[in-house]
Amino acid sequence: MTRHTHRIAIAPSGFKESLPAARVAEAIAAGVRRVIPDAELDLIPLVDGGEGTAEALALAGGGRLVPVTATGPVGDPVASHFALLGGGATPGPLTAVVEMAAVAGLALVPPDRRHPGATTTYGVGELIRAALDAGARRILVGCGDSGTSDGGAGALQALGARLTDRHGRELRPGGGSLHELEHIDPSGLDPRLADADLLVACNPYNVLCGMRGVARVFGPQKGATPAEVELLSAGLERLAAVLTRDLAPAFAPASGATALDLRTAPGTGASGGLGAGLASVGARLLPRYDVLLDGLDLDARLARADFVITAEGALDHQTVRGKIPAEVARRAQAAGIPVLVLAGTIGPGAQDVRAVGVDAYSAILPAPMTLGEAIGRSGEFLADATERAMRIMALGSRLASVAPGAPVAPVAA
Repeated sequence: MTRHTHRIAIAPSGFKESLPAARVAEAIAAGVRRVIPDAELDLIPLVDGGEGTAEALALAGGGRLVPVTATGPVGDPVASHFALLGGGATPGPLTAVVEMAAVAGLALVPPDRRHPGATTTYGVGELIRAALDAGARRILVGCGDSGTSDGGAGALQALGARLTDRHGRELRPGGGSLHELEHIDPSGLDPRLADADLLVACNPYNVLCGMRGVARVFGPQKGATPAEVELLSAGLERLAAVLTRDLAPAFAPASGATALDLRTAPGTGASGGLGAGLASVGARLLPRYDVLLDGLDLDARLARADFVITAEGALDHQTVRGKIPAEVARRAQAAGIPVLVLAGTIGPGAQDVRAVGVDAYSAILPAPMTLGEAIGRSGEFLADATERAMRIMALGSRLASVAPGAPVAPVAA
């Protein structure tokens, strides 16, 4: 009788400021092989628009990374990049992938300068212009892992718009000055935007304003005090109103479709409100997995597995709101495939993931330690945690297969 080979799909996200998704998948695979050396593993590293998106899509699509020096989130020049896909014999327009985290991500904000009222998306606009200069007319902007909360104001300024206060003075960088916004002059906007297909891959749960607005949900994570959160919220309300009055009408859908409500439409809060800023110049806000997973054949690959392992840096109440483990679990559940989530930390609300198809979850840290040590050894901890989980599963399988009172065979070393 032919022995069944275990088929395991490994579909994790990256761990922010630590490991890209590909290395997370490799670490999990190493842990699996310690217990099941002959397992058939399908490594499917996934990106959500944040760190590593441009590189991952370039590798998947036969593209290349283009290095660019641009303005970082605190105003200093940073070494950044975008990806170019297509061209040559590939049909269709040249596509660029602009990863906002590569120029305005939280990892680029020094811990002592994490003040979202001052950080800017100016570099995102510079990358979009560089992509246009390279001949791209289809530009995909990946949102995620941002260190900003300026509603995309900086990106619009880099693209040529003037944002001024009631005295006609250009606004200072950052969301902290948006409450002073009086007028946006679109006359200097790069004219190529009118002919470009600008797509924003975003989390549709993130909205710009209101009690679930991006400043209130993510501002504290980026370093905002309660008072600064309220200031940022007021500024984003003001930005939405002025964008709707001064800028959005020039880019209204030619079809006559109703324009987006920049305050509350799905995805407008992506990357500190970058979604709303780019939507005001004609960008389409799209659910990120509809865009980023295109071409991976993810559903079929999960369905072929006996078991799925996914992972992320923090498992908590936000996971079910569009994070990769929730998306993987939802798709695996549809095929009846069990799912294990490994996480750097387990936070409040983690239990909610059971509702979207997660069968079990576990933290990878073996003992209390500093953040620096946890980040530096995350690959090691992932492999070890995977091994522990696989041995527990192997023990459970043996228990289920023996009669009560019979001895249980040991788990292989």
